[in-house]
Amino acid sequence: MATQPPKPEKPEQPDTPAPGDSYVQSFARGLQVIRSFSASAPHQTLSEVAAGSGLTRAGARRILLTLQTLGYVVTDGKLFTLTPRILDLGFAYLSSMPIWNRAEPVMEALVQQVQESCSAAVLDATDIVYVLRVPTQKIMRISLGVGSRLPAYCTSLGRLLLADLGDDEVRARLEASNLEALTKHTVTDIDALMAKVAQARKQQWCLVNQELEEGLISVAAPIVNRQGRMVAALNISGQANRTSAKVMQETMLPALIDAADRISRML
Repeated sequence: MATQPPKPEKPEQPDTPAPGDSYVQSFARGLQVIRSFSASAPHQTLSEVAAGSGLTRAGARRILLTLQTLGYVVTDGKLFTLTPRILDLGFAYLSSMPIWNRAEPVMEALVQQVQESCSAAVLDATDIVYVLRVPTQKIMRISLGVGSRLPAYCTSLGRLLLADLGDDEVRARLEASNLEALTKHTVTDIDALMAKVAQARKQQWCLVNQELEEGLISVAAPIVNRQGRMVAALNISGQANRTSAKVMQETMLPALIDAADRISRML
């Protein structure tokens, strides 16, 4: 009896948009593999990387071996791990925008003045991404640093950055978000969130009280370019049992707005 040929491996799921002259599918898949690593999955087997990136084992293996050759991944023969060289990709963004080097002294002065942590972030799809952070002390269970992501819908930085978009785009991004109640205070209704974003747009600042994490309160102000478009946002975060919303708005918000204006003038 003739031996049956082996069944072909399950084809990889097509990426969106479709490959073409302006879209390199292999590069996109390489980024999928890199993004499959996280704080909860820093060391992964080939099968785990394939599952996390939506690729076949064969496709994931080719990309991992390429990343290993380039020095972005190491393996002990079973588990794959990113190397510090992967930071070059993120720092390329920061080094291409020297504004953040100039903004850091402004943020440090603000932290000294208000004695609370200060962060700058940009909007990326449904998330905010931290580009600079000057902490005073650890006030969150979440460990934050440059490159950290948080959902936009429940953060002061995120709602303010969303406020620079049109209503249709804001709604689309909220609908694409995982609107999870992270605390008993978290707003998850889309219409209510639209109203919160509209309020932030009108007043040009945003305060969020214990929606991301119990006990955490923050207020954000915009960083705008010469055309008046918001390119980033600056915030102060503190502990709600030490700083009430009223105190933060009355005593810290003016200093935050002044710092954000100073950074905006550097653009």
